[in-house]
Amino acid sequence: MIALWAMSFYNGSVGLNEDVTKQWSNVENAYQLRADKTKNLVEIVKGAADFEKETLTGVIEARAKATSVTVDPTNLTPDKIKEFQAAQDQFSGALSRLMVTVERYPELKAVKGFQDFQVQYEGMENRIGVERRKYNDVARDFNTRIKRFPGNMLAGMFGFAEKGYFEAQEGTENAPDISFK
Repeated sequence: MIALWAMSFYNGSVGLNEDVTKQWSNVENAYQLRADKTKNLVEIVKGAADFEKETLTGVIEARAKATSVTVDPTNLTPDKIKEFQAAQDQFSGALSRLMVTVERYPELKAVKGFQDFQVQYEGMENRIGVERRKYNDVARDFNTRIKRFPGNMLAGMFGFAEKGYFEAQEGTENAPDISFK
């Protein structure tokens, strides 16, 4: 009976672990889509405006860093998730600065390609949020399973380790101060 219980625990945990791995892939795909589309944005902006090179360089560098940080789906520790999230947050910040800078260039805002990108950008950020939430949900299910008694006694034996979570950026609990000067 104990052997059947251990086998059931193991098989159930493997299934949940695979759910976490699959959802991690969805998170990476959403971020990759954003990185790919940003490359197109940079080209649109280059072709349509002569503007602050520093901002554009920052986006290019942040994109390169964000796409270079990879996390092994079998090692989704809290530290690895934080490292990945930090690179993505830096990229998000660079994109935000680019969007603000672009607001100063009315001729660029009128370019159809840029208008299309703005709509797609919002959709991409929403998709990233959805995929991160789904990842946290499946990671929570897995973590709960391996932490509950008596399964926690078997989890270590079978090599199941806690998965990390995405967390909100520091300071996001405060509403942004928006002022028009």
